[in-house]
Amino acid sequence: MVELMTPLFVILCPAIAAPMILLFGKRPNIREGWTIAAGIAMFSLVLSMLPTILDGEVIKCTFFQTLFEGVAFGFKVDAFGIIFALTASSLWILVSFYSIGYMRSLHEHAQTRYFFSFAIAIFGGIGIAMSANLLTMFVFYEILTVSTYPLVIHDQTPEALSAGRKYFAYLLTSGCFFLFAVIMTYYLTGTTDFTNGGIPALGSASRLILVILFFCFLLGFLKAAWMPFHSWLPTAMIAPTPVSALLHAVAVVKAGVFGIVRIVCFIYGVDLMTSLGLGLALACIAAFTMIVANLFAIAQDNLKRRLAYSTINQLSYIILGAALLTQDGIRGAMMHIPFHGYMKITLFLCAGAIMVVTGKKNISEMAGIGRTMPVTMLAFSIGALGMSGIPPVVGFMSKWYLCLGSVRAYEIISPVMITFLFVLLIASLLDVVYFFPIIHTAFFKRPEGEGNEEGMEKEKIKEAPLFMLIPLTITAIFSVIFLLDFILGLNIISMYIYELVEIAVGNVIP
Repeated sequence: MVELMTPLFVILCPAIAAPMILLFGKRPNIREGWTIAAGIAMFSLVLSMLPTILDGEVIKCTFFQTLFEGVAFGFKVDAFGIIFALTASSLWILVSFYSIGYMRSLHEHAQTRYFFSFAIAIFGGIGIAMSANLLTMFVFYEILTVSTYPLVIHDQTPEALSAGRKYFAYLLTSGCFFLFAVIMTYYLTGTTDFTNGGIPALGSASRLILVILFFCFLLGFLKAAWMPFHSWLPTAMIAPTPVSALLHAVAVVKAGVFGIVRIVCFIYGVDLMTSLGLGLALACIAAFTMIVANLFAIAQDNLKRRLAYSTINQLSYIILGAALLTQDGIRGAMMHIPFHGYMKITLFLCAGAIMVVTGKKNISEMAGIGRTMPVTMLAFSIGALGMSGIPPVVGFMSKWYLCLGSVRAYEIISPVMITFLFVLLIASLLDVVYFFPIIHTAFFKRPEGEGNEEGMEKEKIKEAPLFMLIPLTITAIFSVIFLLDFILGLNIISMYIYELVEIAVGNVIP
């Protein structure tokens, strides 16, 4: 355990940027300069902790002791936490650049409020990643909920306000379950610290209490959007596209699945989860969500709503990986957190670029758009391939480990666990069913009116502004590089990712 102040400095980056954004609200260049500077500083500080974590150490920073014995408000950065922190901090930089292009191109109102809320949201997300215990995580979890509400209702239309009310109702109610679970954990164990392999004292409680407590935690992490408590997420797609990217790839839903994996591996532990049969129960919830969400996705014509149901599906890949309670399963779950982040943000940024340039939101209206926006649709195709688990995009790697984890669970836990291998394969096939028609429509269908004056006008459509085009290109490229770097043995980036995953898995299952 290494005592460093770096986690506190990381948290201070968005915390300082937020009031500066308000202060310079009438000077957009300076306001957005603070956003970018804070993003770069935060990512650099997170990156500076990487060598220590790769050495097998854990960085601890206690902010203050609470009135409750054994409970401190502070940060602890381990291999698992830094994976989430690196994902959120790197993507915040790209989404910030993209937001500048998006908000200015559409001449959006309340841009200062938007960038302020975005900074507070990342403050909450990065705090969750580095939380040392359940109490700290709860505080930042609720900060994330409150700060994203103004982003969801940004348009301030009746539909947006209704979506915001639904968003708040689900997630604040969820927070009540989370708080109850935190209190119960402290009552049963005298601590709320995340502990490798789970809190030993928790195993002395009765089976019924432990089962109830676990489902309270699950209800507390509704940001993971597991079914049937998912409808707030598609409804929240009324928000601007960069907000959708924040919800789906950077912070909000990732905080939910990150929290569930923390509970499985660092509060209950693999052994206790297995003895209680909670792994199988959680796997069933994840499997149900994966299949049903994909079926909903197939039925959507609105591109963002289809991507929303795709997110619900993909989040449950992470939940399923943790529920398998095997090294490969947990390995796949931890990998899918950053990999899904880069692939999904690519898809949402592409959807936003299409909307800004063409005004089109529905897939049925996008015939031939691949010829007028080739870079955008090529990036979209890369993201879609990755979501379907098709190489050379990195989604293949995490899904491969999830499949291996289900086979291993069949061998060491129960024969019924092999069912989840087929669920993974069917879900990936359904990914193909609803993603590939989008690609076919964009590249191979001719737009209506092609050949006449209207069609000629459509052919003049250009790519989105560079502030939008460059970030989505970068995320698409890295979605490929992450896998090719590993397969080709270059180990420029992948070595660090996979080593972090191995350290994290080793801490969970020695």
